[in-house]
Amino acid sequence: MNIAVFGTGIVGATIGSKLINLGHSVMMGSRTSTNEKAATWAAANGTKATTGTFADAAGFGTIIFNCTNGFGAVEAMKLAGEENINGKVVIDISNPLDFSKGMPPSLFVCNTDSLAEQLQREFPDVKFVKSLNTVNCNVMVNPSLVPGDHDMFLCGNDADAKTTVRDILSNWFGWKNIVDLGDISGARAMEMYLPMWLRLWGALGVPNFNIHIAK
Repeated sequence: MNIAVFGTGIVGATIGSKLINLGHSVMMGSRTSTNEKAATWAAANGTKATTGTFADAAGFGTIIFNCTNGFGAVEAMKLAGEENINGKVVIDISNPLDFSKGMPPSLFVCNTDSLAEQLQREFPDVKFVKSLNTVNCNVMVNPSLVPGDHDMFLCGNDADAKTTVRDILSNWFGWKNIVDLGDISGARAMEMYLPMWLRLWGALGVPNFNIHIAK
């Protein structure tokens, strides 16, 4: 499958490399077609790894992973072009973290709204599904790094898109416990978990951890 990954940071690189290891072709999108981080990633991942602008990647990909930072998420979709993203499933991993005042970061949207909802309102014909944003990027693609049972969440307005993402989480990445939090407004809780995640990282001293819902 041809897949687009938006974002050249560690999350985009980790997701993209995993997808290539699974046999998919991946184009990493950024603001320019000459992004150095993207070029370095492509050179390390063989012929199935290519780079381009957000518009190039969106046109290439059947499915899009949005791995941009929160402040750049809406702009990345605008640069991708509605003609390239409308009707497609976008797995939104971005978080609305504001590091302008240092650590720990605050959230620039929360409580009554979420970044995922802003994206969905801005691009109503795109099938956004929020997922994978509540764990470290290595755990995203390899949940076995955390022993025992632990959970991944998803939410979105389109039932078929959520089924697609559930299959990706389960069959591609190996997630066994997936909790559906309903429509896209479920992203409020998923994004507001990030301050807790960051505190736990500091307390535990390691990033490879997760939570499990016991009932």
